[in-house]
Amino acid sequence: MTVYELGDPSARDVLIQPADDHDLEGIQKEAELIRESVKRPFRLIALRTEDWNRDLSPWEAPPVFGKEGFGGGAAATLEEVRKLCADPDRRYYIGGYSLAGLFALWAACRTDRFAGAAAASPSVWFPGFTDYLKTNRIRCGRVYLSLGDREEKTRNPVMATVADRIRETQALLTAQGADCVLEWNPGNHFRDPEIRTARAFAWILGGGEAEERPGTGKQEAENCHGE
Repeated sequence: MTVYELGDPSARDVLIQPADDHDLEGIQKEAELIRESVKRPFRLIALRTEDWNRDLSPWEAPPVFGKEGFGGGAAATLEEVRKLCADPDRRYYIGGYSLAGLFALWAACRTDRFAGAAAASPSVWFPGFTDYLKTNRIRCGRVYLSLGDREEKTRNPVMATVADRIRETQALLTAQGADCVLEWNPGNHFRDPEIRTARAFAWILGGGEAEERPGTGKQEAENCHGE
């Protein structure tokens, strides 16, 4: 994996984000948006994956779209991430967009090294993932979930379950006692990924509360504790 670093290298708060080339195109804007919301130093480490479907999949799964399946390489990726989280005096947060958001949730179930998980439009439709959450507790205290309000509007029968699955994920995390929020954004899966990811990281850092914004269709911020 190739490592890209932004922000303050001496900051106590370290954000770790698996990324593909498209994510990297917007990473500067993402960092600027986080900085505007948080207003305190942070370090953002973006890890460019070699094979997105392989490196971020918690287990092997058949193709859901196209012909490429999922390779189950997340465990190896997490070992690389762990190497970046060795300083006991720093706080580490894991997050990302789409399959990287799913990886963040899964990784936070595998280790207690992360203070928070930022899952922007995560691929919680991934076969077997919500079943995994039923028997594996998330091990960080603060979790952000989001989804576009049109992401379920697809002819793909697996991906069309994403809204149901993210609500199920929210309910499971509620039962586990996580402090989390579910935010609905306007548009489909491909709209404003860097903005959504920035909002995710800002929220788990405590610098931006998810809130209802007028004029954007199906908008709601749902706190997992009903507060």
